[in-house]
Amino acid sequence: MIQKKITLLGTIVLCVAICLAGCGKEKEQPEESAPPQLEIEPIEPEAEAPEEPVVEEEPEEEEPESLVIEERVEKDGKIQSYLTGQWTDVAQAKRRPIAVMIPNNAPALPQYGLSRAGIIYEAPVEGRITRLMGVFENFDDLDRIGPVRSSRDYYVYQAMGYEAVYCNWGLAVPYVEELINRPEVYNVSAAVVGIHNPADEAYGRHKRPGYATEFTGYLFIDGLFKAVDRLGYDWEYDDAYVPPFLFAADNVRADYADNEDAAYVYPGGKSSNNSGGYGAYHPYFEYHEDDQLYYRYQDGKKQIDELTGDQLTVSNVVFQYCHGEVRDDHDYLAFGVHGEGEAIVFTNGKAIKGTWKRLDGDFTPAKFYDEAGEEIVFNQGSTWICNIWDEYGEFVEYGQE
Repeated sequence: MIQKKITLLGTIVLCVAICLAGCGKEKEQPEESAPPQLEIEPIEPEAEAPEEPVVEEEPEEEEPESLVIEERVEKDGKIQSYLTGQWTDVAQAKRRPIAVMIPNNAPALPQYGLSRAGIIYEAPVEGRITRLMGVFENFDDLDRIGPVRSSRDYYVYQAMGYEAVYCNWGLAVPYVEELINRPEVYNVSAAVVGIHNPADEAYGRHKRPGYATEFTGYLFIDGLFKAVDRLGYDWEYDDAYVPPFLFAADNVRADYADNEDAAYVYPGGKSSNNSGGYGAYHPYFEYHEDDQLYYRYQDGKKQIDELTGDQLTVSNVVFQYCHGEVRDDHDYLAFGVHGEGEAIVFTNGKAIKGTWKRLDGDFTPAKFYDEAGEEIVFNQGSTWICNIWDEYGEFVEYGQE
């Protein structure tokens, strides 16, 4: 704009000078000439400096105060579970769990609700098959769990270690009757011979076309609560309660990087010669690195929870070796679940060899230690414990397949 004003002013001065020079002379016809051109040079706008990108700093992750869960602290109505280490509603995590006897033979499958168990305990029974005991704290919204089967004394002792309300339909009378009817054992049992205070309000039949009657009996949750109330059982844990596991803290992974790899875990090996309880249906677990879980297979198929339609998964698998023996002509078995013995814990795709110890009575659980005598740290999530009859321990297999 400044350059344009200067050019116009020069043109006006020139015109005035020409007019003055021509005054007093005869007018001459001026030659036609092109009007002066105004040369306007556009001014480039000043380039704006590019804005500096705004980089938001990511908040630093808080370092955990401890690598393991030590004291449970309530936050926003939740607290970490004794069974899984995961954040759970306070009302559930501070309440005794229930331990439910569940058949595991092929004619009974699929089971209903088993994926809700924080601990699944598996042990051999007569006939050289295994039976399960699911330990649940998250069951309030379920209508039922099952099917439910009969009790053996070593399952009762395991349930007592978790301070669980023990649920069963039937029992091996010679070996269970005295134990299960003790006042300190909180049992919710269907009415059968050998049960002194039955709780029939907790059990019923569920239609399963094509299934034998013995696999149609279920524990119904609304009846369970009624039975516990009527029997006067206390849902609160005892003050001397001992948690079964030592769990890694939040945002901490117990990786055991230097231990043996164990992506495939076979409690009874792959041979059909194993008559120690795991040879009939050949169960095994497959570790998946993507979600860090062990997937359960049995009889060459995925083992499914009928409730969800999904395959059963756990975060940890335990082999607990125990002395076993055959008791009588009924082929009832006995297992030593007190004392101590060998153990292998599988977590994060690794095998940790060590021992288990249960030396402080019926109401403490087995604890698991590595070969250096340190308590093994479990990763948060559910755990599957396989009771291995030590005489058949030679059949156990694990590795990378």
